[in-house]
Amino acid sequence: MSWTDWTCLGIFIIGFLLFLLGANIYDAIVGYTGVYLFIGAIIAYLVVYIYKELTETPPPTAQKP
Repeated sequence: MSWTDWTCLGIFIIGFLLFLLGANIYDAIVGYTGVYLFIGAIIAYLVVYIYKELTETPPPTAQKP
């Protein structure tokens, strides 16, 4: 896994935990921060993944003699 995968996964987990913490202590700011981190990590991962797929160069094809 690349560093972007680990970063997005870490932010995803932190966002989920902040959401649960905000729901548990009835603090809307903490909960919404967790939701935004949660959604942001998913969007960032998709953007990076799609960018990598679109900029990937195809392998060269062998020409027939």
